[in-house]
Amino acid sequence: MSQLLKALQNNILVADGAIGTIFYSEGLDTCPEAYNLTYPEKVQRIHQSYIDAGADIIQTNTYGANFEKLKVFGLEHKVKEIHQAAVRIAKNAANEDTFILGTVGGFRGIKQEDLELTAIQYHTEIQVDTLIEEGVDGLLFETYYDLDELTNIITATKRKYNIPIIAQLTALNTNYLRDGTEINEALKTLIASGADIVGLNCHHGPHHMKESFSHIELPDDAYLSCYPNASLLDIDNSEFKYSDNAVYFGKVAQQLISEGVRLIGGCCGTTPEHIKFIKSSVAELSPITDKNVIPITKKVKKQSNQSTIKQNLTDKVKARPTVIVELDTPKHLDTDKFFRNIKKLDEADIDAVTLADNSLATVRVSNIAAASIIKQQYDIEPLVHITCRDRNLIGLQSHLLGLSLIGVNEILTITGDPSKIGHLPGASNVYDVNSKGLTEIALRFNQGINTDGDALKVNTNFNIAGAFDPNVRKLDGAVRRLERKLESGMNYFITQPVYSAEKIKEVYEATKHLDAPFFIGIMPVTSYKNALFLHNEVPGIKLSEEILSQFEAVKDDKEKTKALSLKLSKELIDTVHQYFNGLYLITPFQSVDYTLELASYSKTITSNKQEAIL
Repeated sequence: MSQLLKALQNNILVADGAIGTIFYSEGLDTCPEAYNLTYPEKVQRIHQSYIDAGADIIQTNTYGANFEKLKVFGLEHKVKEIHQAAVRIAKNAANEDTFILGTVGGFRGIKQEDLELTAIQYHTEIQVDTLIEEGVDGLLFETYYDLDELTNIITATKRKYNIPIIAQLTALNTNYLRDGTEINEALKTLIASGADIVGLNCHHGPHHMKESFSHIELPDDAYLSCYPNASLLDIDNSEFKYSDNAVYFGKVAQQLISEGVRLIGGCCGTTPEHIKFIKSSVAELSPITDKNVIPITKKVKKQSNQSTIKQNLTDKVKARPTVIVELDTPKHLDTDKFFRNIKKLDEADIDAVTLADNSLATVRVSNIAAASIIKQQYDIEPLVHITCRDRNLIGLQSHLLGLSLIGVNEILTITGDPSKIGHLPGASNVYDVNSKGLTEIALRFNQGINTDGDALKVNTNFNIAGAFDPNVRKLDGAVRRLERKLESGMNYFITQPVYSAEKIKEVYEATKHLDAPFFIGIMPVTSYKNALFLHNEVPGIKLSEEILSQFEAVKDDKEKTKALSLKLSKELIDTVHQYFNGLYLITPFQSVDYTLELASYSKTITSNKQEAIL
């Protein structure tokens, strides 16, 4: 047994606190880990200050020293060098009885990361190998939001090394991880994976950490650890800061020890002053060997009233030919024409009207407001687009909850066009998640789980569509992206407009292996100018020379232009219905008369086919 684990058998050990907090307070303008190479004396000074405050354990200054985080600062080629320097600095500061932990931070944070688990394991292994080669006493895996990521890292490390592992999760609420797993059960999973010490760090201050540990059992074959933040974040003169609460921190530390914690330190906002008061407050305490665990009061997740929910579009389009229509909300508040058009589509028995979300990064009337009025006054189903460009994780979740509240269940999740292509190119792009990440949030809502892992009390019923652009050079690459979208939980797909029968056939051949319906986009060309624009300026769309010539020949006659447009669109619809049940009509420039005629034509030819079959 290692000396670290032996020390924990009968003792409370105190770890250090934050390193980055101190550097940022001194005006850090790079990542804290860079200081291992540029200002090693400053790193050593911080280690020494924690040891002087009473810390039995210090951690290397390597929390964010992985390839992905360092490349933001142009330091990705110095991963090993930074780790080697970090251990040597810690050793220079340590006393004979100081334990040194090699720190590794999680990759998958609150914001979605696209890195595959194999890539995370590869980068983590480089960190772990270097730390162990340099002679650390144990490994501290901290600030892991994703249980699967952490268990895989522990398993891989234990397979290779016999070294103490401290594994710390970060939870967004006091009872559950973000996937809904109870913290107590998650810690058991970490122990089963090979962790020797398990616990929590970051996000919560000491009060909420104490609440979490009141529900956590004492492990039989491991020890508990806790590294709380100093407090909740505050804003003072436009600066983020933590409370100066070291005395309070020390008092709550005693309560954490009474809940079974044997290794206690600090996370964001903590300083040597915090560690000093922890050390003095727990100095006379001994580890507990028994406790009363407070059970979590289960929040029952109710099911929505399924009898009030209409058949969703996925089921409809699998069963029969189905027509949906896109109608953009206006850029102004004169909405009379828009709602007159909605009424026409409703009377035409269109299956759904899709409402874009500030498409092409252009400001329009909120689609959730329009959807609310449609739900109240019409029978047509609104299909609401949600873009990740305009809302952060807070706004996206609020948006989803609002849609569920007004009874909108059909949504299209899209990453969104960047702001620079729109009317306000200086506007910020958010992109906390992409379309797959937003889909995963919506699916958790369908399970009645919030993104912090808590219960919504009522399940949502979102039927999730994904976007597909077939107008690309390499369709096989686009189809591989479709497969990943399908894996993320999207149920059906809506395509960008296509302008040739050959492209429709190509899409069918490329996607027929997928167990997902498609709505093929058809957008009528309204003029010769419109045809030239689509052909020359819209990426991926090419009209044949024959079609361009036909529109040029009638460019001065509106009626002939419209007739030609409808003729060509109907020919495309004929091809669509040879291969697909789903037709997606994109209304050009609010000209709903085009859409109505094409929808009527679609229903006529599909009805005739069904009658012929019968």
